[in-house]
Amino acid sequence: MRNLLQATLYPGIGAIEGTNVSVGRGTDSPFEQLGAPWIDGVLLAEALNARRIPGIRFYPVRFTPESSKYANEECGGVFMVVTDRLALRPVRVGVEIAAILHMLYGARFDLAAAGTLFGSKEGLSRIRAGDDPQAIAESWAEYERKWKALREKYLLYR
Repeated sequence: MRNLLQATLYPGIGAIEGTNVSVGRGTDSPFEQLGAPWIDGVLLAEALNARRIPGIRFYPVRFTPESSKYANEECGGVFMVVTDRLALRPVRVGVEIAAILHMLYGARFDLAAAGTLFGSKEGLSRIRAGDDPQAIAESWAEYERKWKALREKYLLYR
C-alpha cells in the first residue's frame, strides 16, 4: 500500500480483485480506482454516487495499467475519493461496487470470481437476487462483533 487511503479502501476493493475488473494495480493509484475496458465510468460513478455511501465519492476516470489485469489496455471506471475516513465502511463499498457492476453489466461482470475473496456465497447470491447492498453488508455485523471479541485477547496495543 502506498498510502493510508489505499489501505483504508483495500478490505472492500480487494474483495472484488479476483473478478474481471482492474483494481488499479499497475498504476500509481492501486485500490483507489477500478475499471475495465468495457466499463462506462460516467455511468458507474453516477450509479455509485446515487447510493450516497457515507465517507466516499466516485468520479469517472480512464486509466491504463502498466501491469496486472488489463495491462496496456485503457480502462473506464471510477476513482474513489475518501471524504470521511471514519464514516467509511470499506466492506460495504466493495459490496456496493459488486452489486452495481452486476446490475449494470450482468454476465459481463464475473461476479462468481469474487467468491474466493468475498468470503460469503450467501452475499454473492443476495447480490444476484438484487438485494440492497447496504442490507447485505449490515447482515454481517453480528459476525464482525464476534470476531472483534475473539481478537481482543490477541491485541498488543490498544
